Amino acid sequence: MNRLYLAACCLSGALAFGCGPKEFGSVCTEVPAPEACMTACDPSPGAANACPAGFHCTGDGVCDAQCTVGGGQCGEGYTCTTDGFCIDDGSGSGSSAPDASCPAINFTPMPTTPSIGLVLDQSGSMFDNNLGTVNRYEAMQTALVGPQGVVTQLQAKAYFGHNQYTCSNGNNNSTLSLKTTPRALNNAGAISTQLASALGSGIDSFNTPTHAAVNAMVADFAANPPPAGSPPVIVLATDGLPNSCGTGPGANGGESQSVAAAAAAHVAGIPVYVLAISTGTSTHFQDVANAGQGWQQGQPNVTYYPVNNAAQLAAAFQTIINGVISCDLSLTSTIDDASAMNGTVTVNGTQLTYGTDWILVNGNIIRLQGAACNMLKTTTNPMVAAQFPCGSVIF
Repeated sequence: MNRLYLAACCLSGALAFGCGPKEFGSVCTEVPAPEACMTACDPSPGAANACPAGFHCTGDGVCDAQCTVGGGQCGEGYTCTTDGFCIDDGSGSGSSAPDASCPAINFTPMPTTPSIGLVLDQSGSMFDNNLGTVNRYEAMQTALVGPQGVVTQLQAKAYFGHNQYTCSNGNNNSTLSLKTTPRALNNAGAISTQLASALGSGIDSFNTPTHAAVNAMVADFAANPPPAGSPPVIVLATDGLPNSCGTGPGANGGESQSVAAAAAAHVAGIPVYVLAISTGTSTHFQDVANAGQGWQQGQPNVTYYPVNNAAQLAAAFQTIINGVISCDLSLTSTIDDASAMNGTVTVNGTQLTYGTDWILVNGNIIRLQGAACNMLKTTTNPMVAAQFPCGSVIF
């Protein structure tokens, strides 16, 4: 068991920065050790302190103390609390001047909100072929913005925007045709309006200029950067091999261009996820997915999502976008890993279990897991709070 501690600067209701770490010993290393050092205790978050007076429960599940009141173990500038922690006494001789009662430190963890650009095929085959009782385009529309659609459900958790692409017509002079929605929170209504506008509009039946649409989304990210701390992502959904606009020479040369466009997106810091609708087995879509996520020779292929019916289409969008939306919550300070289990984390007032519902990553990220992660994603305005006891925070 580790019996060295880091001094925490504790302020009532706030964090004190600039506290230099100071190591304190343990009275349990004394010979003979106090009898209380042999007492087992419950280290789980929120558990009552069952240790004898002057002792606290460590992450190892045993009672311990850095000091005894009046015992002088803490040194100049520090005092001993009634549960055996050394804290700054406020005299200025220690590392700071906190409240000597050393309350628990409260955090409001901050979620990561991604920026997601949907690149959606609007070529004629999306309307001419069905997935069950509806055509491919309608199935995609429902999967995204229907009552249970992924954008409808998660629009408060990500900055969603989109382009739907085809060519202006089928002749040699055709050009890229895009309908777009700028990225924003709570954007399902605007995206739904644009998706609906394509129905029955005489869509070109031949061309699928995927590379041009991906390039256009990358250019939009460059011209309209995501908010600070919001990672950009492209989700591509298409039902056919790509080509270029026009019917002249080079019109069918879009496969290599699409792979290159996905690779360029990755180089620009924008990973590309690929959803292939009723395409069968195709190395092309695997190549696009690999290029869009920086695959290197010798590595396993990255996942892409071939789907053959409406249910698979909806599930693939859910898997991709739920995977992109993070359950990592940032803290403003670093927590001692050994003390993390003594913290209390709640979502919407429900206390979570350390190790099952949440873990600490790199000392300053709370990662929600399982049902707790789902609760965070499916609540419109989740209330998240974290509290760590005195002695847990490293500055």
